[in-house]
Amino acid sequence: MSLNRNPIVMRALSSKSLKGIVSIPGDKSISHRSLILGALAIGQTKITGLLEGQDVLDTARAMVAFGAQVEKNEGGEWCVDGVGVGGFAEPSTVVDCGNSGTGVRLVIGAMATTPINATFTGDHSLNSRPMERVTDPLSKFGASAFGRSKGRLPMTIVGARSPIPIQYKVPVPSAQVKSALLLAGLNVPGDTIITETEMTRDHTERMLSSFGADLKVEDIPNGRSITLSGYSELKSQNVRVPSDPSSAAFPICAAVIVQGSDIIVPHITLNETRAGLYKTLIEMGANLSFENEREESGEPVADIRACFSPNLKGIEVPPERAASMIDEYPILSVVAANASGKTTMRGVKELRVKESDRIDAMAKGLRANGVSVEEGEDWWAVNGNGIGTVEGGSMCQTFLDHRIAMSFLILGLSSQTPIEIDDCSPIKTSFPNFVDLMRDLGANLELRDL
Repeated sequence: MSLNRNPIVMRALSSKSLKGIVSIPGDKSISHRSLILGALAIGQTKITGLLEGQDVLDTARAMVAFGAQVEKNEGGEWCVDGVGVGGFAEPSTVVDCGNSGTGVRLVIGAMATTPINATFTGDHSLNSRPMERVTDPLSKFGASAFGRSKGRLPMTIVGARSPIPIQYKVPVPSAQVKSALLLAGLNVPGDTIITETEMTRDHTERMLSSFGADLKVEDIPNGRSITLSGYSELKSQNVRVPSDPSSAAFPICAAVIVQGSDIIVPHITLNETRAGLYKTLIEMGANLSFENEREESGEPVADIRACFSPNLKGIEVPPERAASMIDEYPILSVVAANASGKTTMRGVKELRVKESDRIDAMAKGLRANGVSVEEGEDWWAVNGNGIGTVEGGSMCQTFLDHRIAMSFLILGLSSQTPIEIDDCSPIKTSFPNFVDLMRDLGANLELRDL
């Protein structure tokens, strides 16, 4: 059963073809960063296309708690009046980041080199997630963290009084860790140097540069080096947030496995650090095409057309691709369940410490619905028998994880018998109009009375 006191049970049934043009909410990663960088800039940053999911709204409230002014105008544009680098004020109350691991880690980084204290908390899921991979390197700047065992929230961060620059090699590919350290480095004298062995999503680097930070990215043997000069003044910007590729993955994957489907998803970023899923789907035999390719706000974007793909095959997903599609593995496993043969996914240990243990959550739900799954600590494999062979018929536990909830609903659209999820309410954190959008395309989704 759901950990939510008031769960909303939903059922997904086999659906006829999905058709239409899909308007996807703004990218969550860029939405978080636009609010934080706007708060650290001088002047007013105007943001269009901001994702108004609960995760991002919690980050907006956090920026207000630290002294920035954040408002939505009548035209739907969000305006952030910043306080400047080093200008964060000490919050008067506990900062509640809800369900957002991205939000809390980036905000902690942004305040860690300011001489203030702040206490952070979240919901049950967020408070169970480890924060040490961010707080440990932040301590090298001079910040301190005091929380529960294993570095879990609630946690108080004591910002560095005399921060010093650091050189740090990120041990496990993580855009969140990298970004938190770069945000911390803004208020530090001298150069902060971050290296990563595998390229992770680079929205923070792109956006820091557009906001005026002195930043240099270099390819080095066995990785990338990012050098940020501290005390750079950030200048307000006009930001247009592209549609979220992680959210777009759900209707796109649904179209691939539901017979007769043909949909178009406009304005999706094709940033190489985010497009791993689409490369993988094409290698599996998915019928995808990229139309009207262009560049907006420093990001490559295109309109993606996705059609029913009856001849999907299992593949070995290159482990070096994991960082560019880490959030998309749950929905990829749904496609894999409808492919012929084994789809193996390696180098995905990070999935174990997301909003839930996503490997475990998907493995349990897939097995309950007749799909064979193998797993290890940092890998898993789904054995598919082709389109339309998933038996279905079971209820899946979502563990308060929005991507798990959406993935099993998509699975039910092509299964032989309906699939239920124990709670669809977490979906609002990242994709508040998901159910309505999918129904508009033709998906058969219905609420079930308890």
